[in-house]
Amino acid sequence: MNMIRPGALKEGDIIGIIAPASPLKNEKVKLAVNKIMELGYGVRLGRSCYKSHGYLAGSDELRAQDINNMFGDSEIKAILCLRGGYGTMRILDMIDLELIKSNPKIFIGYSDITALHLLINQKCNLITFHGPMAINIAEGLDKFSMELLLRSITKTTAIGEINNPEDMDIHCLVGGVAEGKITGGNLSLITSTIGTRYEIDTKGKILFLEDVGEDIYKIDRMLNQLILSNKLQQVSGIILGSWQDCNNREYEKSLTLDEIFTELILPLGIPTIYNVQIGHCDSKITLPLGLTAEIIAEKGKIYIKEGAVI
Repeated sequence: MNMIRPGALKEGDIIGIIAPASPLKNEKVKLAVNKIMELGYGVRLGRSCYKSHGYLAGSDELRAQDINNMFGDSEIKAILCLRGGYGTMRILDMIDLELIKSNPKIFIGYSDITALHLLINQKCNLITFHGPMAINIAEGLDKFSMELLLRSITKTTAIGEINNPEDMDIHCLVGGVAEGKITGGNLSLITSTIGTRYEIDTKGKILFLEDVGEDIYKIDRMLNQLILSNKLQQVSGIILGSWQDCNNREYEKSLTLDEIFTELILPLGIPTIYNVQIGHCDSKITLPLGLTAEIIAEKGKIYIKEGAVI
């Protein structure tokens, strides 16, 4: 099925900021707003940006309403998530999918936002962007990350080749060439969808995976869940992103992350690249989810082949 790519963001357009997961301190919110305005865009804040309900940015109803309101507002041209954390799985049933289908626009975020990416990609056929959030902009997004973000959302032509920062190579785990629409995101969120009506569809797709702060054995368990549910076997290719602070806290003796990938992913024989700077890392590649990509594993190359559909 054809995916819809939203129109390009132009100078002066209004960006809506929402907090669909965890809250952020008010001073960080204000700093993010100021920095986005310095880039030449207007800003409209959702009510969730200044709310807190334990580890959530306000009630489930409020956070879902912010998403629906931003998609329904014709003045808003892009929706930027404030941060990740936890909470998006709680509001999936509350999102107005027909409203989103009728009002396609740029949607950006990562980490816990993965659940919303999958929802919007699969239920609305809308391309979304796995990329930096308002908190990253507030804390100082580097030139590499900012240029790739703006390149992705201010143009509707094919993005072309995506590269790591110059000092970081993309490595090959399994050789070969793969093509397919990109899906995926945070491994913990992806596995949480298994068995639900929002379960990730990986058939014939290039699957991107990343995570943060997880013990190695938990990554082992989650990858096995994807294998046992036949999700990994169905993909055309695999992109392994950042695994920041994923280490051996739980056990004195442990397998390494490289050993886990070698034991679980290598035998599948699916073209796979790793050390791709996407996710919880300092320099972040913006990845368009739902667009067709090609990976040439031996060369460590990723190409985004499609341009805009609308």
